[in-house]
Amino acid sequence: MSYTYEYPRPALTVDCVVFGMDEEDLKVLLIKRGLEPFLGKWALPGGFVRMDESLDNAARRELEEEAGIRPSHMEQLYSFGEPGRDPRGRVVTVAYFALVKLSDHRVHASTDAREAAWFSVWDLPKLAFDHADILGTALQRLKGKVRYQPIGFELLPPKFTLTQLQRLYEIILERQLDKRNFRKKILSMELLEELDEVEQDVSHRAARLYRFDHKKYKQLEKAGFNFEL
Repeated sequence: MSYTYEYPRPALTVDCVVFGMDEEDLKVLLIKRGLEPFLGKWALPGGFVRMDESLDNAARRELEEEAGIRPSHMEQLYSFGEPGRDPRGRVVTVAYFALVKLSDHRVHASTDAREAAWFSVWDLPKLAFDHADILGTALQRLKGKVRYQPIGFELLPPKFTLTQLQRLYEIILERQLDKRNFRKKILSMELLEELDEVEQDVSHRAARLYRFDHKKYKQLEKAGFNFEL
Protein backbone atom coordinates (compact mmCIF):
# COMPACT_ATOMS: atom_id res chain seq x y z
CA MET A 1 0.00 0.00 0.00
CA SER A 2 1.35 3.44 -0.87
CA TYR A 3 0.80 6.52 1.26
CA THR A 4 0.73 10.21 0.49
CA TYR A 5 1.37 13.06 2.90
CA GLU A 6 -0.87 16.06 3.33
CA TYR A 7 1.97 18.31 4.45
CA PRO A 8 5.18 19.35 2.64
CA ARG A 9 8.26 17.55 3.90
CA PRO A 10 11.31 19.61 4.96
CA ALA A 11 14.79 18.46 4.00
CA LEU A 12 16.90 16.87 6.74
CA THR A 13 20.60 17.43 7.36
CA VAL A 14 23.21 16.60 9.99
CA ASP A 15 25.87 19.01 11.27
CA CYS A 16 28.84 17.93 13.37
CA VAL A 17 30.71 19.85 16.06
CA VAL A 18 34.08 18.10 16.46
CA PHE A 19 36.30 19.20 19.34
CA GLY A 20 40.01 18.52 19.74
CA MET A 21 42.58 19.74 22.26
CA ASP A 22 46.20 20.79 22.00
CA GLU A 23 48.54 21.93 24.79
CA GLU A 24 47.04 25.40 24.98
CA ASP A 25 43.62 25.50 23.40
CA LEU A 26 40.30 23.84 22.68
CA LYS A 27 39.82 23.45 18.93
CA VAL A 28 36.83 22.90 16.67
CA LEU A 29 36.91 21.45 13.15
CA LEU A 30 35.57 23.67 10.36
CA ILE A 31 35.31 23.22 6.61
CA LYS A 32 35.35 25.87 3.91
CA ARG A 33 32.28 25.44 1.74
CA GLY A 34 32.81 24.63 -1.92
CA LEU A 35 29.18 25.13 -2.92
CA GLU A 36 26.48 27.75 -2.63
CA PRO A 37 24.97 28.92 -0.39
CA PHE A 38 27.82 30.53 1.57
CA LEU A 39 30.42 29.54 -1.02
CA GLY A 40 33.90 30.02 0.45
CA LYS A 41 32.61 30.54 4.00
CA TRP A 42 33.60 28.46 7.01
CA ALA A 43 31.03 26.04 8.40
CA LEU A 44 30.60 22.91 10.46
CA PRO A 45 31.01 19.68 8.52
CA GLY A 46 27.70 18.10 7.58
CA GLY A 47 25.22 17.50 4.80
CA PHE A 48 21.93 15.99 3.73
CA VAL A 49 20.68 12.69 5.13
CA ARG A 50 20.12 10.01 2.51
CA MET A 51 16.82 8.17 2.33
CA ASP A 52 18.42 4.83 3.20
CA GLU A 53 20.63 5.80 6.17
CA SER A 54 20.21 6.54 9.84
CA LEU A 55 21.07 9.91 11.37
CA ASP A 56 24.15 8.47 13.11
CA ASN A 57 25.41 6.90 9.90
CA ALA A 58 24.82 10.15 8.00
CA ALA A 59 26.87 12.11 10.55
CA ARG A 60 29.74 9.62 10.44
CA ARG A 61 29.69 9.53 6.63
CA GLU A 62 29.78 13.32 6.33
CA LEU A 63 32.69 13.60 8.75
CA GLU A 64 34.71 11.03 6.87
CA GLU A 65 33.83 12.42 3.43
CA GLU A 66 34.41 16.08 4.23
CA ALA A 67 37.36 15.91 6.60
CA GLY A 68 38.63 12.32 6.88
CA ILE A 69 37.57 12.15 10.54
CA ARG A 70 36.39 9.06 12.44
CA PRO A 71 35.57 10.19 16.00
CA SER A 72 35.85 7.79 18.93
CA HIS A 73 33.10 9.63 20.82
CA MET A 74 30.03 11.03 19.09
CA GLU A 75 26.54 11.75 20.37
CA GLN A 76 23.43 13.55 19.22
CA LEU A 77 23.34 17.12 20.47
CA TYR A 78 20.14 18.96 19.49
CA SER A 79 17.82 19.71 16.58
CA PHE A 80 17.75 23.12 14.91
CA GLY A 81 14.76 24.00 12.75
CA GLU A 82 14.14 27.74 12.50
CA PRO A 83 12.27 28.32 9.20
CA GLY A 84 14.84 30.77 7.80
CA ARG A 85 18.03 28.98 8.83
CA ASP A 86 18.85 27.79 5.29
CA PRO A 87 18.33 30.00 2.21
CA ARG A 88 17.69 26.92 0.05
CA GLY A 89 14.37 26.25 1.75
CA ARG A 90 12.89 24.49 4.76
CA VAL A 91 15.79 22.49 6.21
CA VAL A 92 15.91 20.92 9.67
CA THR A 93 19.30 19.81 10.98
CA VAL A 94 20.20 17.33 13.69
CA ALA A 95 23.48 18.40 15.28
CA TYR A 96 26.10 16.01 16.63
CA PHE A 97 28.84 16.52 19.18
CA ALA A 98 32.13 14.61 18.78
CA LEU A 99 35.53 14.42 20.50
CA VAL A 100 38.82 13.35 18.93
CA LYS A 101 42.51 13.20 19.82
CA LEU A 102 44.20 15.77 17.60
CA SER A 103 47.32 13.63 17.26
CA ASP A 104 45.24 10.87 15.66
CA HIS A 105 43.58 13.02 13.00
CA ARG A 106 45.16 14.88 10.13
CA VAL A 107 42.18 16.45 8.46
CA HIS A 108 41.83 16.72 4.70
CA ALA A 109 39.00 18.27 2.74
CA SER A 110 37.06 16.35 0.10
CA THR A 111 33.63 16.14 -1.61
CA ASP A 112 31.99 19.59 -1.37
CA ALA A 113 34.51 21.05 1.12
CA ARG A 114 37.33 23.24 -0.22
CA GLU A 115 39.39 23.10 2.95
CA ALA A 116 39.27 21.63 6.45
CA ALA A 117 41.08 23.10 9.46
CA TRP A 118 41.13 23.36 13.25
CA PHE A 119 40.24 26.68 14.87
CA SER A 120 40.37 27.87 18.47
CA VAL A 121 36.82 27.96 19.86
CA TRP A 122 37.68 31.41 21.25
CA ASP A 123 38.85 32.83 17.89
CA LEU A 124 36.50 31.83 15.09
CA PRO A 125 35.69 33.21 11.65
CA LYS A 126 32.10 34.15 10.84
CA LEU A 127 30.22 30.89 10.29
CA ALA A 128 27.64 29.99 7.65
CA PHE A 129 23.98 29.25 8.38
CA ASP A 130 23.20 29.13 12.13
CA HIS A 131 26.39 27.22 12.85
CA ALA A 132 27.56 29.73 15.47
CA ASP A 133 24.44 28.87 17.51
CA ILE A 134 25.04 25.15 17.03
CA LEU A 135 28.66 25.49 18.13
CA GLY A 136 27.62 27.53 21.18
CA THR A 137 25.17 24.81 22.21
CA ALA A 138 27.84 22.13 21.80
CA LEU A 139 30.33 24.10 23.87
CA GLN A 140 27.84 24.41 26.71
CA ARG A 141 27.18 20.65 26.51
CA LEU A 142 30.91 19.97 26.74
CA LYS A 143 31.38 22.34 29.70
CA GLY A 144 28.57 20.64 31.60
CA LYS A 145 29.21 17.03 30.67
CA VAL A 146 32.98 17.04 31.24
CA ARG A 147 32.31 17.51 34.96
CA TYR A 148 30.09 14.45 35.45
CA GLN A 149 31.31 12.03 32.78
CA PRO A 150 34.93 11.19 31.93
CA ILE A 151 34.58 12.26 28.29
CA GLY A 152 37.54 14.64 28.65
CA PHE A 153 39.90 11.67 28.35
CA GLU A 154 38.79 11.35 24.71
CA LEU A 155 40.67 14.61 24.06
CA LEU A 156 43.95 13.50 25.66
CA PRO A 157 46.66 11.21 24.31
CA PRO A 158 46.45 7.64 25.68
CA LYS A 159 49.28 8.43 28.12
CA PHE A 160 49.18 11.78 29.91
CA THR A 161 50.44 13.66 32.95
CA LEU A 162 48.28 14.99 35.77
CA THR A 163 49.26 18.49 34.68
CA GLN A 164 47.92 17.81 31.18
CA LEU A 165 44.70 16.48 32.66
CA GLN A 166 44.23 19.50 34.92
CA ARG A 167 45.03 21.86 32.05
CA LEU A 168 42.33 20.20 29.93
CA TYR A 169 39.69 20.93 32.56
CA GLU A 170 40.92 24.48 33.06
CA ILE A 171 40.74 25.22 29.33
CA ILE A 172 37.26 23.79 28.89
CA LEU A 173 35.82 25.29 32.08
CA GLU A 174 37.67 28.60 31.58
CA ARG A 175 38.88 28.82 35.16
CA GLN A 176 41.88 27.82 37.24
CA LEU A 177 41.71 24.78 39.50
CA ASP A 178 43.58 24.22 42.73
CA LYS A 179 46.35 21.74 41.94
CA ARG A 180 46.28 19.91 45.28
CA ASN A 181 42.50 19.54 45.42
CA PHE A 182 42.24 18.49 41.78
CA ARG A 183 44.84 15.75 42.12
CA LYS A 184 43.40 14.50 45.39
CA LYS A 185 39.92 14.27 43.83
CA ILE A 186 40.92 12.59 40.56
CA LEU A 187 43.30 10.09 42.22
CA SER A 188 40.73 9.16 44.88
CA MET A 189 38.47 7.80 42.12
CA GLU A 190 41.12 5.14 41.38
CA LEU A 191 40.41 5.36 37.66
CA LEU A 192 43.93 6.35 36.62
CA GLU A 193 46.59 3.72 36.08
CA GLU A 194 50.00 5.01 37.10
CA LEU A 195 52.55 3.89 34.53
CA ASP A 196 56.21 3.06 34.95
CA GLU A 197 56.96 5.79 32.42
CA VAL A 198 57.71 9.52 32.44
CA GLU A 199 57.56 12.28 29.86
CA GLN A 200 60.22 12.26 27.18
CA ASP A 201 62.11 15.13 25.55
CA VAL A 202 60.95 17.86 27.93
CA SER A 203 63.01 20.78 29.25
CA HIS A 204 61.59 20.54 32.76
CA ARG A 205 61.62 17.66 35.24
CA ALA A 206 59.85 14.75 33.55
CA ALA A 207 56.45 13.98 35.10
CA ARG A 208 54.86 10.58 35.67
CA LEU A 209 52.51 9.31 32.97
CA TYR A 210 49.04 7.91 33.61
CA ARG A 211 46.37 6.09 31.62
CA PHE A 212 42.60 6.17 32.09
CA ASP A 213 41.16 2.74 32.94
CA HIS A 214 38.06 2.55 30.70
CA LYS A 215 37.28 -1.03 31.72
CA LYS A 216 37.28 -0.22 35.42
CA TYR A 217 35.12 2.86 34.86
CA LYS A 218 32.51 0.77 33.02
CA GLN A 219 32.43 -1.71 35.89
CA LEU A 220 32.05 1.05 38.48
CA GLU A 221 29.41 2.83 36.40
CA LYS A 222 27.25 -0.31 36.39
CA ALA A 223 27.54 -0.38 40.18
CA GLY A 224 26.29 3.20 40.44
CA PHE A 225 29.60 5.07 40.63
CA ASN A 226 29.24 8.86 40.25
CA PHE A 227 32.06 10.58 38.35
CA GLU A 228 32.07 14.23 39.37
CA LEU A 229 34.79 16.87 39.37
